[in-house]
Amino acid sequence: MKKIKIQKAFYLIAFIALGACNSEDQNPPPVDPGSEVAVNRWIQEVMDQVYFWLDDMRTPVAETSAPEDYFESLLFRPTDRFSAIYPDYQELINSLNGVTLESGYEFILFRESQNSDNVIAEITYIKKNSPAASAGLKRGDIIRTINGQQMTVENFRDVLEDISSTHTVNFLRFNEETEAFEDQGDVELNAVQLAEDPNFLDTIYTIDNQKIGYVVYHFFAPGPGSGSTAYDQEMDAIFAKFKAESINHLIVDFRYNGGGFVSSAVNLASLIAPGVTQNDIFSKTKYNSFLSGFDDFQNVQTPFRTKAQNLGNILSGNRVFILTSSRTASASELIINGLRPYMDVFLIGDVTTGKNVGSIPFEDEENPQNTYGILPIVTQSANSQDESDYTNGFTPNISAREVEERLRPFGDINEQLLRTAISEITGQSPSGRIQKLSRSDLGSTLDHKVRTGRMIENIKFE
Repeated sequence: MKKIKIQKAFYLIAFIALGACNSEDQNPPPVDPGSEVAVNRWIQEVMDQVYFWLDDMRTPVAETSAPEDYFESLLFRPTDRFSAIYPDYQELINSLNGVTLESGYEFILFRESQNSDNVIAEITYIKKNSPAASAGLKRGDIIRTINGQQMTVENFRDVLEDISSTHTVNFLRFNEETEAFEDQGDVELNAVQLAEDPNFLDTIYTIDNQKIGYVVYHFFAPGPGSGSTAYDQEMDAIFAKFKAESINHLIVDFRYNGGGFVSSAVNLASLIAPGVTQNDIFSKTKYNSFLSGFDDFQNVQTPFRTKAQNLGNILSGNRVFILTSSRTASASELIINGLRPYMDVFLIGDVTTGKNVGSIPFEDEENPQNTYGILPIVTQSANSQDESDYTNGFTPNISAREVEERLRPFGDINEQLLRTAISEITGQSPSGRIQKLSRSDLGSTLDHKVRTGRMIENIKFE
């Protein structure tokens, strides 16, 4: 069996694993390093030591099977909803850090009308410094065709394959004066290697003598590349500003945040929880039956960090407002759960995904011909009070589904979820006419992001 080291402190595990193998296992017949057999043996060796549901792991298919099929055959479905395999480890890591080949826009798909099989795409947000931003696309624009082709419930998956390369979209934009969507014609969009900054928007509102800090955060990543903490530092600066301005209320927008790196979740939680330091516990981590047999994997606790930018006790009612959707998952839910023992976490939006387990990305460092990366579930998380039962998601205090209205710009105080939070803070009902829509989304570009639904633990297995 190949050694899997867990940093130097955990090297003992490799020897225990080796001792458990018989002589035939230790010296398997040589195989082509570029073959499916070589990849699948590596997959098995990793899973035999780190898979969270080790005792329930399935019997694999033949070693000569495609690695995707081999990996899938091991998984404890349907309990395990999240373990995944990717043909290119480096692309996996890039995507987890927000670096992908794209034009820089995300959208949700809907039927054009309840009685139509035509599908339209409503843009949810545009990424900074992207081709979509340069083309002038905006949140709330409606895409009707891609490369001149009308999407339908039958073909939209095939049509969407075109957006990872240069393509043309025809779109509509809502005119506030005429209160109607108007044709904006076609625009051509290039696909580029784009590094998305998850710190999408931050601002402060003063309404009825209440200072409200608002931050939109789309995924958890410390920076755009290995070793970078640029994004975490940006978040620190945002909270330094909130603290300097003495905000009374905080709204954190996680509606599109499907997760990411635990280290960034710890950083953000350490800015929010009142007065916490490295002496306070943010979360606890549980491993499988094999790893739990070693001291280093028992009673694993992750503390908060001591942050000068921590808001302290300035938030009214010791409360934070978090905006959610069905796509709020993983590290976002870790923050919700981890903050609850320390403050009132008030949720506005939709029921969250329900993911209390975490992954670690693995590559085969000993076989350069094996390009695969795997993201098996390795851990389960709980808060400082050992609460972990949220696999059905967190139910919001106030239900509000953004698909029930046309999308307004992020930061617009009339935007549905932000408007609902401000109304809860000020006690004032929104003014003006609001048109409700009856529609259900058919999916989103966010659903296909590698980072979606991921909570990446910060232990490095070697």
